Amino acid sequence: MSATSSAPKKNLLVRFLTMNTSGQSSGRDLPLWRQLLIQILCLFILATVMFPIMYIVTLSLSSKTTRPSSLQLIPTEISFMAYKQVLDHPTGNPVTFIQLLRNSVGLSVSVGLVALLVAVTAAYAFSRFNFKMREVLMVLVFLPLLMQGVGLVTPLYLLLNQVKVVDCGQGFTALMPLMACDGGAKGRLLFNLRDSLLGVGIAITAGALPFAIWNLKGYLDTIPKELEEAAAIDGADTNQTFWKIILPLAAPQLAVTFFIGFIGNWQEFVTSWLFLSQPKDYTLAMTLYNMTGQYASSIPWNRFAAMAVIVALPVAVVYIALQKQIVGGLTSGGVKG
Repeated sequence: MSATSSAPKKNLLVRFLTMNTSGQSSGRDLPLWRQLLIQILCLFILATVMFPIMYIVTLSLSSKTTRPSSLQLIPTEISFMAYKQVLDHPTGNPVTFIQLLRNSVGLSVSVGLVALLVAVTAAYAFSRFNFKMREVLMVLVFLPLLMQGVGLVTPLYLLLNQVKVVDCGQGFTALMPLMACDGGAKGRLLFNLRDSLLGVGIAITAGALPFAIWNLKGYLDTIPKELEEAAAIDGADTNQTFWKIILPLAAPQLAVTFFIGFIGNWQEFVTSWLFLSQPKDYTLAMTLYNMTGQYASSIPWNRFAAMAVIVALPVAVVYIALQKQIVGGLTSGGVKG
């Protein structure tokens, strides 16, 4: 009697764990046991990701500059003193937060726009025109993606460091390396392209172009060529077709490429830190690193955490607001190679 009664219970449990939870009448089934495993895995990933975020936010809301001796994920006090101090005077350098914000926004937006303009023209040429060594050039554009970004910094540093404006005296100015002062005099340095936001922007643009070109080329390949042929029949030349037909159709992908570049440029640190030496040209990411000291006890941890939250907030807002568009843009750009 007990054997016959346990069998229906076992069968009921098996049917319960294997019931389809996909919510679809057709397609691949998703058993309940697999759904539970997926949910547990997602909760574990969520806890892993949220742990450092909660710790930094809690630390930024503290009024104490010392690091807590115990792990605190829930704030015991809510004080915005650290945020006020950061916004008033981030570091010991005589640079205001507004100037740092202006440098970061200007660098990120300008690099994103310039890279987008160059990338869309190059992607259109690769997508529509058949010219000599086309495949070779496409491979050469792709090669920087296989290298570490740090490995490209040294040649860019040496190249941009040679471009200087020198005051030779007596009202004469020389642009090196095109020209030099008479008699081999060094002169007084007025401008160094390497040690400027312009030079950093050129270096970052060079690193952002390969991904932008390949991402846009994959999307432009999906636009039917018949539209351009119809425009040519109506009398439109190549430039009119590009500006009035291709660009409006590629506008969503252009926006996605720009925002992806903006996210990467906003948090860029290595190139800026190696190139720039004047505090007036510092970015928010550089200032965040500049707040660290030689010893942990010398770091104002609440201000450091507040600055970290402020630096990460714009990127988080942009990504959360445009998450579907960014993911959709990446997948649509990879339809064709």
